[in-house]
Amino acid sequence: MGDLQRFERFADFLVREFPSETRIWDIAGGMGKLNEALTARGRDVLTFDARAKHLPVQFAERLLTLGEPCAADLIVGLHPDGATRIIVEYATRHRLPFAVIPCCSDNSMPYKPWLRHIGEIAREAGFTVSESELKISGRCRVIVGRFV
Repeated sequence: MGDLQRFERFADFLVREFPSETRIWDIAGGMGKLNEALTARGRDVLTFDARAKHLPVQFAERLLTLGEPCAADLIVGLHPDGATRIIVEYATRHRLPFAVIPCCSDNSMPYKPWLRHIGEIAREAGFTVSESELKISGRCRVIVGRFV
């Protein structure tokens, strides 16, 4: 079972790192717990996930595609499984900052090489990339991309 504080801690991190980005898209956000935590911190959040059962938050019951019209200032993912790459690709297409805590790769790559690979994809797309670590159990590396 994942760290029950991960949503609150990631929300705090996002608000601290991106104080002026108020419209946030949470990709592969499950039931919407990160959305709930960010909404409580004054952010306007939309969660994308194919899950039918979710919290009463702004929710798009579908997967994010690159063709989705952009209405966000920041795109994020907390353990988004196979959606990590689409987060970076969507952020690239729309020149949005992103923050993602990858858990598993979408190509069977081991975890540490996967983290490096995601950072390389973002750098090649023109992002300045940094990494942080949240104080949560389990996968806790945050990859942040910003356009210069």
